[in-house]
Amino acid sequence: MDFAGKIAMTRLGDASKEACAYRMIAARIATGLSKTEFCKGANVSLTSYLNSEAGLSFPSRKVMLYLHREHRIDFNFIIHGDFQQLPADVQDRLFAALQDAASQ
Repeated sequence: MDFAGKIAMTRLGDASKEACAYRMIAARIATGLSKTEFCKGANVSLTSYLNSEAGLSFPSRKVMLYLHREHRIDFNFIIHGDFQQLPADVQDRLFAALQDAASQ
């Protein structure tokens, strides 16, 4: 995938709740965890997390810290779509997951 395709896929610069939700779904898919497992690891309620995946709220600080500390996905990706700072292996997993998230 070329750079322009990556920019479009991450919705770079779009900080709306909908875009964050799309990237949250992709991030969770990239972790390989179910929603329940993810919430347990992040120490957040399923309801709270599902609200962020539905685009009803922005992801919590706990979720973003968990993604960064345990999965090397930082808040810049979740909130703004920035991906260049992420390690190559994380980018590979995220772009595969973004394709899955786009179909959900």
